[in-house]
Amino acid sequence: MSFVVNGNAVPEPADPRVSLLDHLRETLHLTGTKKGCNQGACGACTVLVDGERILSCLALAVQYDGRQITTIEGLAEAATLHPLQAAFIEHDGFQCGYCTPGQICSAIGMAAEARRGVPSHVSADLAADVTLTRDEIQERMSGNLCRCGAHNGIIDAIQATMAPQATAATSAEMAA
Repeated sequence: MSFVVNGNAVPEPADPRVSLLDHLRETLHLTGTKKGCNQGACGACTVLVDGERILSCLALAVQYDGRQITTIEGLAEAATLHPLQAAFIEHDGFQCGYCTPGQICSAIGMAAEARRGVPSHVSADLAADVTLTRDEIQERMSGNLCRCGAHNGIIDAIQATMAPQATAATSAEMAA
């Protein structure tokens, strides 16, 4: 049994009790994914599984046989940052940076949810296409905490990558 992490096939842990977070950090040495609360309350451990965001501290690694897992380390292509990573830098979407990997992975997953038409608690019209307003982004990102208070910069970065004037390439890269 194995799964794919950032495009590379990796073996699953021998111990079926190991969380995906611990397997990523301790076995695979991918330390970009952070262990915050280890209870699923802070979002620092957010990764993408087949493009959907999950809290890796609450997931057993053995659950993901044959699945595609993307961590913060898998977003950039060579020396080119993912558009959302670049936007976080441009809009000061971080201070200490501890929550940033989870924030970015969560935002990418959130964008995919919005494209699929998944509403949130603040969606104005459940029958219409989702518009990622500031309130909508705040609601959808509420599972990711930033103890430094960089939420405004985080939302600005997300809005910048989701803006109508964003290029088709940026939109396509956000989908990846």
